[in-house]
Formats: sequence, structure tokens, C-alpha cells
Amino acid sequence: MPNAKFDAKSFNPQAFKYRADRIPRTRLNEMRKSRILAGNPDIRSVFTTQDGTGYARIAMRGLLDGDAVNYDGKTDITATSTKTFEQGVVVVGRAKAWVEKDFSHDITGGIDFMDNVAAQVAEYWQDVDQDTLLAVLRGVFSMTSAKGVEFVKKHTFTVDGPMEATTLNSATAQACGDRKKKFTMIFMHSAVATNLENLNLLTALKYTDKEGVTRDLTLYTWNGKLVITDDGMPTEQGEDGSTVYTSYALGEGAIEYEDIGAKVPYEMARDPKTNGGQDTLYTRQRKVFSPKGISYEKKVQASLSPTDAELENGENWDLVHSGEATEAERSYIADKVIAICRIKSKG
Repeated sequence: MPNAKFDAKSFNPQAFKYRADRIPRTRLNEMRKSRILAGNPDIRSVFTTQDGTGYARIAMRGLLDGDAVNYDGKTDITATSTKTFEQGVVVVGRAKAWVEKDFSHDITGGIDFMDNVAAQVAEYWQDVDQDTLLAVLRGVFSMTSAKGVEFVKKHTFTVDGPMEATTLNSATAQACGDRKKKFTMIFMHSAVATNLENLNLLTALKYTDKEGVTRDLTLYTWNGKLVITDDGMPTEQGEDGSTVYTSYALGEGAIEYEDIGAKVPYEMARDPKTNGGQDTLYTRQRKVFSPKGISYEKKVQASLSPTDAELENGENWDLVHSGEATEAERSYIADKVIAICRIKSKG
């Protein structure tokens, strides 16, 4: 019987997950190596111990502040207390299914559907994760609160022309000052990457396979920072009619990431009647991508999981703060500790 191993009763979701996960996920793995993705046990705990939770507010301990007084034997020592900050965190749920006909197996001489799908599923979900991350970044740089607008202005660096050798260093310094060394990667459009490549500013990363053969990856570094090229990066038309490209630089630990998981991440359904017989693979995932120091406020969200459009909505984001009712009463996190910046250039 064609595709007998895909019968819903014999499909092993644990074995499939193992096979899919062992396929190299280049971009996501390189992000982890660059350490921009950092786990957060508080996020994992709140979403795995409370049934049905899709949104939570995580308490963050405030830093010591205030001025020291003169210790001269006559000046009273004043005391202040720390504030507790709150960070809103949302779980992003996504699902996708693929169908394969028995006849496709027969007509192609028995192509191994399992290996084919496992390889493509890994890459597919990697691209979905990257789209989610870029949607989050678009939302962060669309913040509408007073403090959010200040952040966007300070953490945006504009180049009146193509990027140059000094652009990344200047942009990260403007955003985070003496903390600029925290930056470890940058997302950019292929047109921007090509310009930098033509200036010999990019270095290709190497990959050595199990046979010991070394090859160039389609990933590069710039001044030691990982470059991820994506033509889904935002573009706009400048006043002179030229294309203005947006690039995002991220620092170590800039994105708190947790794979919350779904009850059934992979399952197969067998339909023996339709099209002469076919199998459908269903996949589901629930993940958190939370910029450190930025709070998801959930002001505009229609269901229990935000769409990409809702993640891109600046009204849903704000700097982490102490939670009072009005902005004037709140204490906000210092923006220089948020290693995220945006660069706008014409190439």
C-alpha cells in the first residue's frame, strides 16, 4: 500500500519532530550563536504552568538609583527604594498543513516523502520565525507613547546615501553609547548587503560538513557582527525618489526567546478517498519573541495569538515601565540598555 507508513495510526510525531529538528536551521542557529536570542525562565514558567495562558506580565526588579549624599558628619543619609517594572509578553501561535497524494508517490517511483517534508518543514518554520521577529521589530519602531517615540528617535540612525564602513559603529554608539559592544548581528536587505560586499566589508562564514569539506555559507559578518540578508526588510521611497532601506542591528540578549510548544506539534491525517488517497501533515507551534526592555501592551489584538499585522502595530508596544496609570507617574527603563537600533540608508 503506497505511503503505508503515513497512516495516521502509524505516524510517530516524536520521531518526526526529531527528524525535523535535526535538519540544520542555519539562520536561527546563527542567531543563537550570536547570542541575540536569550532564554528567560520566568517567561517559560508563566506560560507552561498556567493552562491556556497566551499573555502575561512579568515583574522585573528595578535598579538602584538616586544620588549619594555628602558623608561629613552633619548631613542626614536619605533612603530610596527600588521600583518593580512590568513587561508584557505574548505567545505567538502559528499553524500550517501540507497534503501529499498517494498517486504522487506512485508516479515518481516512490520518492521518500518523510525526508523531503522533514527537510522543508525545518526551513519553513525558520522563515516563519524570522518573519515574526521582523514584525516585532517593525512594531517596536512604530511605538506611539512619548517615551516610545524618544526611543525610536535615538535608536534610529539615518544615512544620506549608501552605508559606509563607519555606519554600523556610529549607529550603535548613538543608540547605546558605551554599551555598543553588546551588538552582535544586523538584518539587512540584499541591496544593502551587495553594496557592502562590493566595498569588501563583508566576510563569508564557513561551514565544514561531516566529510570535512569546507564551504562558504550564504551568511556573512560585518566588523565581526553576523549579517542576515532578507528582502522582506522594510523599504520606502525617499523625497528624491530613491529607495530607502531599513536595517536592524541587535545586541547580545536583545530578544528573549522561548519555544512554549503545542500539545500536538506534528500529526498526520489519512484520507483514503480524496484524490485516490492522500495524507496531510499538520504542524503547530507557539513561541515567544520578546525584545528585552520593551513591553507588549496588547492594546490591539483580536484573538489569543497576535497576527503579524498586530505585532507591527506600534500601539501594542512601549518601553518597560513601573505600571502607574499615567506616563507622568511612571519610571521607565533606561533606553541605552536596549541593544536594538535601526539604520536607514539608500543602499
